Formats: sequence, C-alpha cells, structure tokens
Amino acid sequence: MRYSIQVKPISFLKANAAEVLRRLEEQREPIVITQNGEAKAVLQDAASYEQTQETLALLKILALGQREVEQDNVKPVSDVIDRLRAKRLEE
Repeated sequence: MRYSIQVKPISFLKANAAEVLRRLEEQREPIVITQNGEAKAVLQDAASYEQTQETLALLKILALGQREVEQDNVKPVSDVIDRLRAKRLEE
C-alpha cells in the first residue's frame, strides 16, 4: 500500500462525508475505508476513476495485441495499408 493513501474508519466517512468528498476532489488521492479494522472499500474522485478505467482499457488492448503477436497472428503493415487504401477507393 502506498503511504499517500489515507485510511479512515467508516464512522469518519459517516460523520464527514462532505469533507471527504471535497478532499478527494482536491487531493485526488484515494481513501481506504475500514470497518471493524478491515479495509472494506476505496473511495476515489470521479476524474481519477475515469482515468483509471481508460488506462485499464488501453492495457487490455495492449495485452490482446501481445497475445496476437505471440500466436503469430500478425500481418505486415504494408498489407494492412494496401487493404485500407483499397477500401477507401471503394467508398
């Protein structure tokens, strides 16, 4: 766990919800919420969440591409360009 991540009990969240949301937006650092001493949830501002989702999508695309390369399911770039040009002329 990173030291910059804050850990707060659920009682703190209940008592200070507006402050927690303000802090999330300003600091853009996630907060771990605990219940009975155990981590139960992570709160994150919406912009950081969207950025994380975009990053995960790009990583998935890269992983799929890597798998295609490993399975030798690739084509020379010149073939792809020729095919795209031919499609463009058909339109």
